[in-house]
Amino acid sequence: MPPEDTADNTERAEASAVGEAGAAENTAQAADEVAQLRTEVERLQRELDEARERADRYHSNWQRSAADFQNWKRRTDQEKTELTRYAEGALTVELLRVLDDFERAFGSLPPELRMLTWIEGVYMIGQKLYAVLQGRGLSPIEADGQEFDPILHEAVLREDDAEGADRLVVVQDLQRGYRFHERVLRPSMVKVGRPKGEPAEGSTAEATAPPSEGVADSPTEDS
Repeated sequence: MPPEDTADNTERAEASAVGEAGAAENTAQAADEVAQLRTEVERLQRELDEARERADRYHSNWQRSAADFQNWKRRTDQEKTELTRYAEGALTVELLRVLDDFERAFGSLPPELRMLTWIEGVYMIGQKLYAVLQGRGLSPIEADGQEFDPILHEAVLREDDAEGADRLVVVQDLQRGYRFHERVLRPSMVKVGRPKGEPAEGSTAEATAPPSEGVADSPTEDS
């Protein structure tokens, strides 16, 4: 074999060896890069999972805080409403005395004086006061003819034949009672008795058999 061919073969072998070494080095480098990328992806995935977990926790805490705030606001508004109604109710109780005075005054007024202009003006003032209180939640309790309810009525008088009755009704409203926003502000002072048509206890006459008419006593036979 000529020396030139031997030299060429040697160069080719060396070039092939260098190429294989380079390829092996590139493969190893690529494997390292893939491993590094996988490690980086795993790290980023862990960070993403942690970030999502924190976000979920923050969102849950925010929802809980928002719900607590709404409950607090609702409770505060309710307490404020109840406090306002309590204050208005206490003032209304005092004003009811003024209404009672108006009613008693006009109830005892002689008929010939009711047509006077200034008396009519005073009457309108009383009606205006009553309308204002109605607008704030005041409403009268109906009592006359109603069945006695200890929550709505306060019995101060009782008819003589009402003792021992199974059921009582209001026969006279002595002082009007009022509600304030569906709450009893002042019960009605009433007189109670038996419902109309219900007999008093022990008043039912005992039934007696009528005497037989046209029936003669039977004669007694002599022994």
